[in-house]
Amino acid sequence: MSRRVVRQSKFRHIFGQPVKADQMYEDIRVSKLTWDSSFCAVNPKFLAIIVESSGGGAFIVLPLAKTGRVDKNHPTVSGHTAPVLDIDWCPHNDNVIASASDDTTIMVWQIPDYTPVRSITEPIVTLEGHSKRVGIITWHPSARNVLLSAGSDNMIIVWNVGTGEALITLDEMHSDLIYNVCWNYNGSLITTTCKDKKLRVIDPRKHEIVAEKLAPHEGMRPMRAIFTRDGNIFTTGFTRMSQRELGLWDPSNFDEPIALQEMDTSNGVLLPFYDPDSSVVYLCGKGDSSIRYFEITGEAPFVHYLSTYSSKEPQRGMGFMPKRGLDVSKCEIARFYKLHERKCEPIVMTVPRKSDLFQDDLYPDTPGPEPALEADEWFAGQTADPILVSLRDGYVPVKNRELKVTKKNILDNKPPTGPRRSYSSCETGFARVSLEDLLEEIKYLRATVESQEKRISSLENLLQEIANGAD
Repeated sequence: MSRRVVRQSKFRHIFGQPVKADQMYEDIRVSKLTWDSSFCAVNPKFLAIIVESSGGGAFIVLPLAKTGRVDKNHPTVSGHTAPVLDIDWCPHNDNVIASASDDTTIMVWQIPDYTPVRSITEPIVTLEGHSKRVGIITWHPSARNVLLSAGSDNMIIVWNVGTGEALITLDEMHSDLIYNVCWNYNGSLITTTCKDKKLRVIDPRKHEIVAEKLAPHEGMRPMRAIFTRDGNIFTTGFTRMSQRELGLWDPSNFDEPIALQEMDTSNGVLLPFYDPDSSVVYLCGKGDSSIRYFEITGEAPFVHYLSTYSSKEPQRGMGFMPKRGLDVSKCEIARFYKLHERKCEPIVMTVPRKSDLFQDDLYPDTPGPEPALEADEWFAGQTADPILVSLRDGYVPVKNRELKVTKKNILDNKPPTGPRRSYSSCETGFARVSLEDLLEEIKYLRATVESQEKRISSLENLLQEIANGAD
């Protein structure tokens, strides 16, 4: 009798769990727009959510630690004159976020570390160049101050945010509405899906389409596409019978898919969230109440189903935490921020391990906050992978850096003005203590704890020896 061999993978047992009720973010009026965006963006410092607002568009920014009920008068970030459609945190500065809106503009904001008293209404730069609403924005993975936007005018613009200039305009490549845009790992190429049913791979600096595929999924409903770490393209879409489908493609040979799998029948567009460190892709459907996850490998069937996290309530949107914001001591390999109608619920994905030690195999070095290139270097043709950092010691955030500027008259690089909530002697005294001093003290305390642990261990061993001698 032959036994079926189970595929070996350290990610076969990813365990999803929602946080306790007091660690959720309650009483948030999440946007009711029907736009297929995630409505939520998160980084190691802040959670940003697009909210309902009268007289324009707004989103709310909360420090990650500020859980519980959110005050209905909590300051918002509100400078757009029409609804906000997409938001994205800068990967190289945790205090900078960009927003795209129905009012055809993109705004870049500097968020202060303290909670402002009033709403932030003055962006540090406004980018104008689209003639219709802007529904997609995404920062370059390795070059500082490079931002891509796509609008309903079927146009893609790559901006140098430091100067406020549009340096690349791709306006004749798409004949219809652009559904999504994704950079590859080093930011040299982008892949796009479009209402004309074409999947394209584009070199934006050369203004040329490198490869394209007509109808990777035969259905009429929107597709999504993302690059994998090794340069293949993972897609989600619909069959002709409206079944949801996923695919994996090699851009150098689009004739046949590497993998193509039917999933289920549902109307919700599947939003893929990809972790290049583990090659695990998480699929979150708009209106679904589940998150499915798959591992992409080099062996057939190439896209391996791992498991499904299920809950009772459907999701309106989803935020995905960068790897450096995870708790490595709990073997957390992903964290989602699921939007309900009136709240945001963090969902923690872990790979249970018995050991308390750092798990090297789960946490290879991951992209850190330092950019590998300046904007001018990238536009001049240079390409570089993101600079990696180790998660071994738990990530310690770098000091708050201001957005680097080259034209002072366009960007004011000070955080938004406004009185701090409190000027108590305790608070001002604390502000004088530098981050270096705190880190030095933590290092000293850690060394003290380690030396005491060794001493306790040796005393226990001595006690054991004495007890054995007495026997």
